[in-house]
Amino acid sequence: MKKNFQCKMKTIFLLLMLIPFLGISQTKNVISTNRVFPKVDKVMEFEKALANHAKKYHVGDVKWRVFQIQSGPDAGGYHIVEGPKSWESEDKRGDINVEHNNDWHKSVTIYLTDKSSSGYSVYIDSLSTVAIGDYSDKVQVTHIYPKQGISNYRVATMLKNMKAAWAANGSTVAVYETNGSGPAQFAIARRYKQGLKEKEAGFRKSFVDTYEKIHGRGSWGIFNDNAKEHINEQWSELLFYRADLSSK
Repeated sequence: MKKNFQCKMKTIFLLLMLIPFLGISQTKNVISTNRVFPKVDKVMEFEKALANHAKKYHVGDVKWRVFQIQSGPDAGGYHIVEGPKSWESEDKRGDINVEHNNDWHKSVTIYLTDKSSSGYSVYIDSLSTVAIGDYSDKVQVTHIYPKQGISNYRVATMLKNMKAAWAANGSTVAVYETNGSGPAQFAIARRYKQGLKEKEAGFRKSFVDTYEKIHGRGSWGIFNDNAKEHINEQWSELLFYRADLSSK
């Protein structure tokens, strides 16, 4: 009896010792993005070099998902997503290693134009209807820019109302907020699990009807009035996943 009591006490002690480490564990909800644009006559060479680079150097926290941008102002470019990771792991990432840098600069960038962009975004679970790692091959990203002087909280509240309607309609949506990467922005990534046929009229019930059923008659008009007051700009694009160019 005494021996069993001592074993239990040892187990409890070990669990208590682990609590501080569990408290400081980092949430992997950060992604970094890099948009690059190959020269029009070097696309094949670029894709081969990019695929080789991802396979060699991008695994674990720095794994890559590569998308081809199909529409919008950046059509023809490639959208590279690294992560998800934590801010702590990003601290340790650095430039990975010298060999990685040499391969990127000597094997990949030689096929690129000068146009590019990079940034960080944080996945917001409370505004999303799909988990951060529950991906799809086709995605529509809507970029929403709050007006200067408008609290991001107000736009987040609007998106919270949208989430309820997305969930009721069966839409799989991941919401991100940019962090330290230019103007304040929310990126709404609608992941088409069943492909682009989800965009067809009648595939789902009317979103406006669903929204007003949840929030009350006339609520969609109020939403649009709030959008005019709080949102400066928004635009959308389609991205197609390229498994052949991504981390294996």
